[in-house]
Amino acid sequence: MNPIIRTEETHPLTWRIRDDNTPVFLDEYRNKNGYAGAKKALTTMTPDEVVELVKNSGLKGRGGAGFSTGTKWSLMPKDENKNIRYLLCNADEMEPGTYKDRLLMENLPHLLIEGMLISAYALKAYRGYIFLRGEYIEAADRLRKAIGEAHEAGLLGKNILGSGFDFELFVHTGAGRYICGEETALINSLEGRRANPRSKPPFPAVSGVWGKPTCVNNVETLSNVPAILAHGTEWYIGLSAGKSNDAGTKMMGFSGKVNNPGLWELPFGTTAREILEDYAGGMRDGLTLKAWQPGGAGTDFLLDSHLDLPMDFEHIAKAGSRLGTALAMAVDNNINMVSLTRNLEQFFARESCGWCTPCRDGLPWSVKLLQALEKGQGQPGDIETLEHLCRSLGPGKTFCAHAPGAVEPLQSAIKYFRHEFEAGILQPLGNAKEIKGIQANNLLKTRW
Repeated sequence: MNPIIRTEETHPLTWRIRDDNTPVFLDEYRNKNGYAGAKKALTTMTPDEVVELVKNSGLKGRGGAGFSTGTKWSLMPKDENKNIRYLLCNADEMEPGTYKDRLLMENLPHLLIEGMLISAYALKAYRGYIFLRGEYIEAADRLRKAIGEAHEAGLLGKNILGSGFDFELFVHTGAGRYICGEETALINSLEGRRANPRSKPPFPAVSGVWGKPTCVNNVETLSNVPAILAHGTEWYIGLSAGKSNDAGTKMMGFSGKVNNPGLWELPFGTTAREILEDYAGGMRDGLTLKAWQPGGAGTDFLLDSHLDLPMDFEHIAKAGSRLGTALAMAVDNNINMVSLTRNLEQFFARESCGWCTPCRDGLPWSVKLLQALEKGQGQPGDIETLEHLCRSLGPGKTFCAHAPGAVEPLQSAIKYFRHEFEAGILQPLGNAKEIKGIQANNLLKTRW
């Protein structure tokens, strides 16, 4: 496996992390160049200059969508009279197999706080919330301690660093719904409402928390901002490797039956094969790679032949999947794809908010069909019905992106492993009358 030597110049997100995994609090963080980016932004730059710098850096959202962060910031109203604005950090992280934000928050809570301070200054936001997954108890404790330290040091509150800028920051723990990863559902939950997505427009930049302009960014996205301010755009763009057009580094990893599951901060352009073999140690003895998901449960499966692709937004999209969170899952040759996709679709069906009919009814329907195929009780036409559901729940067909993401693993599993689905079709025996009776009986068992 590659030796991991983290430095400030090569690993802006993780170089401060201690080998014993104890958290880095304020004194140590400041001794390691902490809050240098915030000092530069608040004392030498205007908010618009910070927005332009982040836009020029090429920083993209690290929550999965990959939208330009600086462009998103620039969508906030220019009207100076709209002085009530909010910055929200999406720290819900309920994507199965994803734990990158947790590592950053538990080990470097001040990195996120500094990133939010700089971002709030750029957005002219006077208050921020970290919407945290409720199960992240340790992260919540460390963030609250770090926020208290920042207050005592004058890095939060009134007239921060003598700049005249005021900013308050709070931790809000969620009640545990996957749909809160959608930014407007997160806003509804923060307000004490049911976590349903909102119709757009208006977008949060115009009408977000309590009807005020709001920007929502991911933990890893915000954690990149301090280094960009401290070291500049040319340095940040130069961090990526190979043929990648994406700037900076990314938290990437592999889970599944690999020898060394984990995550690492790596430059965009690092190939999936390098992560799997050099960092994750390859597949365990006696196992081979059958398929892999590039970035979470809601991304399309890819094959061994795709492993030499650079891990970035463009190349993974061209292969027919999404980079997502960039924490890949390895599927070994002993896994049945019908069972695996059934398990995934059960999760997504359970986590649907139920707001729109295609998602509310379509995902449970796919689970019923997959359960029948898994038991060898599928009917002729079931696979075609699943394919129809994938199209009907695709982009633009539902109220939010939950269902389109949910059917990505299903549609790709059928595409690459159709024979495993066909093996679940009931094979009739006997004469035509007996066949008809068997099919009718199983139809009653497997349909609502």
